[in-house]
Parts: sequence; structure tokens; C-alpha cells
Amino acid sequence: MKKIQMVDLHSQYEKIKTEIDDAISCVIDSTSFIKGPAVGQFASELSSFLGVRHVIPCGNGTDALQIALMALGLKPSDEIICPSFTFIASAEVIGLLGYRPVLVDVDYDSFNVTAKNIEQAISVKTKAIIPVHLFGQSAPMEAVMAIAKKYDLYVIEDTAQALGADYIFEDGSRKKAGTIGTIGCTSFFPSKNLGCYGDGGAIFTDDDKLAEKMSMIANHGSKQRYHHDVLGVNSRLDSIQAAILSVKLKYLEQYEQARYSAAQKYTEALKDIEGLVVPKEQSFSTHVYHQYTLKVKDAKRDQLKAFLEENNIPAMIYYPVPLHKQKAFLPIARQGGDLSVSETLSEQVLSLPMHTELDNEQQQYIIGKVREFFNK
Repeated sequence: MKKIQMVDLHSQYEKIKTEIDDAISCVIDSTSFIKGPAVGQFASELSSFLGVRHVIPCGNGTDALQIALMALGLKPSDEIICPSFTFIASAEVIGLLGYRPVLVDVDYDSFNVTAKNIEQAISVKTKAIIPVHLFGQSAPMEAVMAIAKKYDLYVIEDTAQALGADYIFEDGSRKKAGTIGTIGCTSFFPSKNLGCYGDGGAIFTDDDKLAEKMSMIANHGSKQRYHHDVLGVNSRLDSIQAAILSVKLKYLEQYEQARYSAAQKYTEALKDIEGLVVPKEQSFSTHVYHQYTLKVKDAKRDQLKAFLEENNIPAMIYYPVPLHKQKAFLPIARQGGDLSVSETLSEQVLSLPMHTELDNEQQQYIIGKVREFFNK
């Protein structure tokens, strides 16, 4: 049996090695390393895949969130609602720009923010919402957008963990996660479902004016060289990473099917274990399983993690400390209500290996060891 990894990028690369190597070689031959044709090509391809008018590539997912917020023209002390149970980047950019993060609780089943919790946290200073599509499925965007319309709020979707997931509206229509709000953001960190071989990110929107402004902000606030209309940043997706992403985008649906199949095997084999809660798929969203995250009850999470690692099975805790308990946010954030679910999740969550190259032998070994732990 191959060594089990949380993410097996090398085996994935081996299957598309010729295409990847050729794509990299073409960029090197062209020497168009920054803003080369490969970047524009990838942006166009991702735009078509998502069904969105504009894709602005940038340096990473955190930059994508920051640039999106910078484009909205908010004022210092304006409030932006964000879940407390998520990676720090979603709220970090709010504080960095001088705005106030308002941290709200999430749904125990889906790990995602709820419309009810958002609405309860709204104040006269609230200007935007950042719903995070955590672990691979969408937040309840139809309800979120209804609240945004009611209170005249911007919506910036953090789609770093759910690129490719479909949101299913009540009328049966579908849109890709990240294309429903005012602006969508994503990361191409190597371990993401669509990942490059370094850092990368992108912003997407159907709003022509916002797209133009975000493109300027990402390029030092410039539309014409040496003419700077606004203060911006230097955030670029380089040509080599764009070329790699163009290759991998062709396989994204195949990759997500492999993840989904692996997730179903886990769920079927583990769903009957008392004290263990398998992921729950929401009716309004497909699930692309960026992570396969269990909830381990009865204070056994850390024991299970240690047991798996003793048996050469990696396991990760995303996230051990909710944002409202992080030192960095104590002086700047407001708690938008009770946050007990986030606190409970931080004590229970455990993610098993999940990637496109996970084979049946590896999965059966992992499943066997999880069951062995609970049968001791």
C-alpha cells in the first residue's frame, strides 16, 4: 500500500505530467512570465466554467478577499459579517483594512453560516457579508442574498474550499458557488480542489464597474501604465501558474467526482458508529469535498487523531480555535450573538485524508482503523 497522505499532489501530477510539463515549457520559451498570454487564457477558461462575466486573477486567495473589499469603497469602522468557524483569512482582511469583523455562529450540520445568525448580527454599521463555503459545499446563498437585498448589503463569497460546487435554487436552477453574490473569491493554493504549484487566486463578478476597479487595484491602482487612479496593491497570478491551472481546470469535474466517490465510501462505512458524526450534504448544494470532516463526540477527537497517526494515517483539525477566541481579533471584532456551535465544532472536528488519488486499499485501511478505535 502506498503511503497515505492528506493530499497526494505528486501522484496527481504523474497522471498529467506531459501536459503540465509542456504547459510550463511553453511559458518558459515565451519568457512572458508576468501578465503573459497564459494568464488571459486561464481567466477566460475559468470565466466560461463558472458562467461569470469577469475573472481577475491575483496573487492568492487572501489578496482576492482584500481586493474585493477595497473595491467596495467602505469607510473605517464599517462592519462586515463573517463566520467565526473558518480560516483566518476571511476575517483577517476585514481588520487589515480598518473595518470591523462581526463574527457569527455556523450551522452544526453544514459548518456554514446561517441566514438567521447573519440577520441577528446586523447593525446600522453593517455594510457587507462574507459567507464562507466551508469544506466543499455552499452556504445557503438564496437566503443570504434575500437578507442582503433587505438591508442593502454587499456579499463577498469566499469560495476557496468549494470551487465548482453548484448552488441549487428553489426553482431548480443552478449557479456555481462564488457567482451568486456581489463578488466571489477563490484560492489556488496547491491543496485546493483546483490548485496550482505555488500561490494563486482569483476574483469573479458580473459587475463591469467592479471588475474594472478590482483589476486596477490588483495592478497598483493603475489602468494605464504609470497612471494611478486609486491606491492599489501588487497582486498577480504568474504565467507559469496560470498555464498549470489551465491544464488542471480540464480535469476539475473528474477530480471532484473522485473526491465525491471517496466521500461516499467513508460515509457508508462510518455512519453507524456511535459518537461519530459523518458529513451531512445540504439539499441546496452539491458537495465537492475539499475536506472530509468528521465530528467526534465525547471528547475523543484528540485520542482518535493520535491513534490514526500511530497507524500512519494523517488527520487534521480544521479549526482548533474559532476566530472569536483568537488574540488578534479580541480588540477589533464584535461577537454577533451566541457562538457556542463554533466552539463545539472546534473541539470535535477531524478531517480524514481526502484527495483525487485516494485508492480503495488506502480507504479500507483508514476505515478499518477508525472502526477499530471505536470498538476498543
